[in-house]
Amino acid sequence: MSTLKIEDLHVGVNTDTGLKPILNGIDLVINTNETHAIMGPNGSGKSTLAYALAGHPKYEVTSGSVTLDGEDVLEMSVDQRAKAGLFLAMQYPVEVPGVTVTNFLRSAKTAIDGEAPKLRNWTKDLKQAMENLRVDPAFASRNVNEGFSGGEKKRHEILQLEMLKPKFAVLDETDSGLDVDALRIVSEGVNRVKDATDVGIMLITHYTRILNYIKPDHVHVIIKGKVAEEGGPELAERLENEGYDRFFTAGV
Repeated sequence: MSTLKIEDLHVGVNTDTGLKPILNGIDLVINTNETHAIMGPNGSGKSTLAYALAGHPKYEVTSGSVTLDGEDVLEMSVDQRAKAGLFLAMQYPVEVPGVTVTNFLRSAKTAIDGEAPKLRNWTKDLKQAMENLRVDPAFASRNVNEGFSGGEKKRHEILQLEMLKPKFAVLDETDSGLDVDALRIVSEGVNRVKDATDVGIMLITHYTRILNYIKPDHVHVIIKGKVAEEGGPELAERLENEGYDRFFTAGV
């Protein structure tokens, strides 16, 4: 079992007027084979948490710690975090002109593992993963995210997850912009990876609809940069019925 541990994490975002505090002391422990749903309204700090874990240069950790199996994640470069087993599925995946999906995935796998995967097995596994995600075979020869629809971009993120097999996956609003069919296919992909690899999942979302497909073990509500409430799947159901107003009326 591997453990991702976040303790008293404070993070700010660099703006034209200086550093703006966003996270105000996040504590969270995720083990492999666990799914943690991170919920909260817009501007609460959910995506800031994702980017800080991934090492985005715009986000500055001002105090606190993040460790993966006791190793200091915050001292690692972005590529070292990926090699250690951290994966981020972005809310807004970027285009990479001139780099095909096939080359991108195989290069990433080689960099993470330190050696190139055997071509025969790799080709077979990639073909199967694409079939599972209902992706056209021509997708493999297209440039990464260039001209992709919103649904195709999200499927490509899950294709990366399935091929790279990280220890921990941070899924930043993977459900945004997906229709019902695409949401089901993407969710099935996440569940398939978890069943095959015991990946630990941090699932960031506003809504409970994706939780109908990806069942969380734990739910954490972030309000104004802090964890305001924690619970099991029943907490997500309460949020669906009541929304987030009670946290603000209670003065959280």
